[in-house]
Amino acid sequence: MFNWFAFVSYVVVSSITPGPNNLMCMANGTRYGFRKGLKFCFGVALGFSLIVLCAIGCNFFINEYIPAILKLMTPIGAAYILWLAWTIWRDKPKEKKESKLQLDTTAFHVGMILQFVNPKGLLFGMTLITNFVFPYDRSFGMFAMVVIFCWAMVLLSNICWLLFGSIFQKFFEDYKRILNAVMALLLVYCAVSLFL
Repeated sequence: MFNWFAFVSYVVVSSITPGPNNLMCMANGTRYGFRKGLKFCFGVALGFSLIVLCAIGCNFFINEYIPAILKLMTPIGAAYILWLAWTIWRDKPKEKKESKLQLDTTAFHVGMILQFVNPKGLLFGMTLITNFVFPYDRSFGMFAMVVIFCWAMVLLSNICWLLFGSIFQKFFEDYKRILNAVMALLLVYCAVSLFL
């Protein structure tokens, strides 16, 4: 029987806990304010929904080959997390004329594409489908409900982190170097923990 409590608990806890995207949303809120950071949040939510759809479509394949996928995704995911740590640590104001090589960390497409190298999101999506959905209900309606619920929960948690960053913008500006160092070190720890 489908365990709604376990399913909802897993989605809520996995979405709201600190991870690369939530920390990036908070950094965007601090640096650019709430409104400009929303595009990234919507991109993250759509990107994660695509991850869930891929997990649904490829569940049996993923179950059979998950060790190979994890071996490939771990270094890529660690590199992504370290890049986020570097971005937060560096925290330079954007110039009016930006180089085409510089990545806009508030862009919708950046939030969406980065989900495919986010180890927390990938593992969350695969675990959710493999353990909480496939064994109990493989109907189209269930899959649609899972995707919509995950999209809404990820978006809500990202917006909470963005709001937190924008509300405490003055505080963060006053203690920027210390807070950026703490957030960057937490991300470095996340990246290193992938190999432990």
